[in-house]
Amino acid sequence: MSQRIKVAAALKNGPIGALVDVRGWVRTRRESKQGFAFVELNDGSCMANLQIVVDQSVPGYQQFIKQLTTGSSIGVIGELKASPAKGQAVEVHARELTVFGTADAEKYPLQKKGHSFEFLREIAHLRPRTNTFGAMARVRNALCVAIHEFFQSRGFVYVHTPIVTTSDCEGAGQMFQVTTLDLARLAQKQAELDYTQDFFGKRASLTVSGQLEAETFACAVGDCYTFGPTFRAENSNTTRHLSEFWMVEPEMPFYDLNDNMRLAEDFIRSIIKYVLDHCADDMKFFAERIDKTVLETAENIVNHDFARVSYTEAIEILETCGQKFEFPVQWGTDLQSEHERYLAEQKFKRPVILYDYPRAIKSFYMRCNEDGKTVRAMDVLVPRAGEIIGGSQREERLDVLIERMQECGLNPDDYWWYLDLRRYGTVPHAGFGLGLERVLLLLTGMTNIRDVIPYPRTPKHAEF
Repeated sequence: MSQRIKVAAALKNGPIGALVDVRGWVRTRRESKQGFAFVELNDGSCMANLQIVVDQSVPGYQQFIKQLTTGSSIGVIGELKASPAKGQAVEVHARELTVFGTADAEKYPLQKKGHSFEFLREIAHLRPRTNTFGAMARVRNALCVAIHEFFQSRGFVYVHTPIVTTSDCEGAGQMFQVTTLDLARLAQKQAELDYTQDFFGKRASLTVSGQLEAETFACAVGDCYTFGPTFRAENSNTTRHLSEFWMVEPEMPFYDLNDNMRLAEDFIRSIIKYVLDHCADDMKFFAERIDKTVLETAENIVNHDFARVSYTEAIEILETCGQKFEFPVQWGTDLQSEHERYLAEQKFKRPVILYDYPRAIKSFYMRCNEDGKTVRAMDVLVPRAGEIIGGSQREERLDVLIERMQECGLNPDDYWWYLDLRRYGTVPHAGFGLGLERVLLLLTGMTNIRDVIPYPRTPKHAEF
């Protein structure tokens, strides 16, 4: 009886001499004049291929061998033997062969090597079969496992916050609208939209953040986190922006800003170490093929404490450093990527947590400091990637929160339920948000965020 086994398991500790059943997709095939063929099989479980030796004793050899083109899917039952070839420990000597699906060698888009990332985005449904995007899928998976393990091991509750919302967490208004109204008919009539006739009876949109809803659970069940897709209708065609991306957002009652910074530092170091430990071959691939600095950068983050610098101190450093920046630096403006990377890469040469930002450039929910000019906000900056976490201690004082909403042009009545948290048993609390794709850029060395998510959603692009 054959044993079904994944390629990764066969290569790592496959039982030599066992009859195994392996299944996957053909990467290459080469035939020998001695009447047998070598087939490189990959099933996505690891970077490496498993060599299959097929000789003429296999029933239907002549018929099957013509079908074993790159991209075809097969099943092989055979004996797992030690391999005499260099670079591989084991190989399978086929006894039975099944072709599940053929791939036309003339038309299969991945027949040749060396395709550009731009071309592969046009065939996003096939690019996971390439080495780069197979490795990306495994690293992304490990990163998600690490995120859940970090919070679950600390007693956090995983909360599913809504995808459809009537609240704008960031107050920027760049949200995708959700409606069942007949927009074509309304356009013909040029009528104003009557949202009372819409599905939810009011204007609804796709969420930009699960933070506000997560706060309601933090003030009831304790430490919690949300992890899911978020959406921004910002018309940005850059290498660092997506219209749909994944966010991790923990919220903790009875936390102040210092507690928040400690948790964020532990979190970043923990999840990066997990990926280094569990995806060594894939990370080696990215270091060899994409960016030779990725392992050094990741290990630097894991092995060094994060610097902590106030926004005001950071501005002073940037103004006096002698470095020429494209964007001018002055107190009261948001830092640009070039400023963030200078601080992390050149000044401190390690991750940096900036805190106490000007209140005029931050969101309404961040706790105001006593100086009247700054809020208890924080950003975590890392070498090569810049900002990967944004967070704050939340404003728990009802009167101050209402004042901030009005200051930011928001109607407090629209957030009555959020204000109720301050009316009934308010507590100091804090939280942060981490963009999953930003961490993947950091880990893999990829330069375009569209290449670290399975199906990128960007302006004018939602093909698949």
